[in-house]
Amino acid sequence: MKPAPFVPAPAKEGEAFVQDENGGSYWHRCRQRTLYADTDRSQVVYHANYLRYFEYGRASLMREIGYPYREIEQSGYVYPIIEVGVQYYRPLYYDDPMVIYTRPSELERVRLRFDYVITHEGSGQIACKGFTRHCAVNANGTPVEVDEKTAGIWEKFPQ
Repeated sequence: MKPAPFVPAPAKEGEAFVQDENGGSYWHRCRQRTLYADTDRSQVVYHANYLRYFEYGRASLMREIGYPYREIEQSGYVYPIIEVGVQYYRPLYYDDPMVIYTRPSELERVRLRFDYVITHEGSGQIACKGFTRHCAVNANGTPVEVDEKTAGIWEKFPQ
């Protein structure tokens, strides 16, 4: 199945942010190249490595908006992944330049979700789309309400 077009255009928030002209949503943008170690025997990026790219996008977004994971953890919160979804459309190969688009999407009392689109930087073709859902827990691993600062980021992020 062919994905809906993703047409990123610079957003007024700065170079790290774009707005999808097709859907109107805002995304954080970061760039990466695939490593040889990311590929499998068929010379394409191994499917599970896209989860690492999602993590890179998440960490870059949170750092860019001023609340990196290190600070989140120092404030007593951890956000482990409790659900993942990925749709693959086109493979990436060794040394392909990619763009990882990430955005905060759903916010619930104890859970939150990030959405992702990964494209080949040269062609703009979508390699995959996905999401990760996280649960807020304290240092003991007990589910707790999403911390105020994180909730504020979700509420202020342009939809």
